[in-house]
Amino acid sequence: MNKEIIKTDKAPAAIGPYSQAIKIGNLVYTSGQIPINPQTGTLVNGDIKEQTKQVLENLKAVLEAAGSGLDKVIKTTLFISNMDEFVMINEVYSSYFGENPPARSTVQVARLPKDVGIEIEAIAYI
Repeated sequence: MNKEIIKTDKAPAAIGPYSQAIKIGNLVYTSGQIPINPQTGTLVNGDIKEQTKQVLENLKAVLEAAGSGLDKVIKTTLFISNMDEFVMINEVYSSYFGENPPARSTVQVARLPKDVGIEIEAIAYI
């Protein structure tokens, strides 16, 4: 089975030594996406809802570059800096995943890259 590196300019470039995603067989594993606007390279200056929306748009772009999509996500992991924002995050998250959401873990962490409020990674099929 060959490992394919996924890269798209429709999502933020990696800010370290990692790939946006790896495709192997009929699965794609994404790196965590943070709320960076891929066109400007700047962080989204907004509340957690706006940050979550940008993260999910970035995740969507990476998955589509791999030949997948949000509708094919099996599992997500959310890293958030403030569990008090969980309800607001879920409002946006549910609008992207609808009635049949993937399995999910959510973890509050002390700090995220660039001091953002949320990072999301996913595993999806193709």
